[in-house]
Amino acid sequence: MEQEEELLPKVSFSHFISKFPVVELPILLSEESIHDFSNENPPLPTLMIQQYLSMPDDDEFTEYIPCFKLPDTKDFHAIVYWKAGLMDYQYMLATFSAKGIPIDLKVLSGLTVVDNKIIQSVANIDEEWIITVAIGQMEGEETVYDAGTSRMTSMELLANGMIVMST
Repeated sequence: MEQEEELLPKVSFSHFISKFPVVELPILLSEESIHDFSNENPPLPTLMIQQYLSMPDDDEFTEYIPCFKLPDTKDFHAIVYWKAGLMDYQYMLATFSAKGIPIDLKVLSGLTVVDNKIIQSVANIDEEWIITVAIGQMEGEETVYDAGTSRMTSMELLANGMIVMST
């Protein structure tokens, strides 16, 4: 198996990172946003996914869509991509060193189904790299969302590429 991996062609990090257009902040990541990203950005080639993004829980139905690169990162790259699996859709923030070495990875927002509960979240990334996330859930039988059950959380992208929960 190791010999097979060695035979796979390598994708340069600069080529990979070029698939993520720089955006202006603030930006909102919602269920509807992915339509814009998928219309504007072509899908990532399989080799790029395997080399830079794939996770142990991926299966043949897992899909990755490049969304954007955060502006003004000097010593690292911060990219957002959409990862879709069965009943599990997530916006992911991944940071890499200038040479392409992974630094950090966090789920920003998305939709998932757990124990007959639909959990949905939206995230806003502001100009200071503060990420505010609103999280809500509905029981499987409910048809109307109760905003009173929502909760807020926040994260911050630090100048070293680490992503930390804010207090």
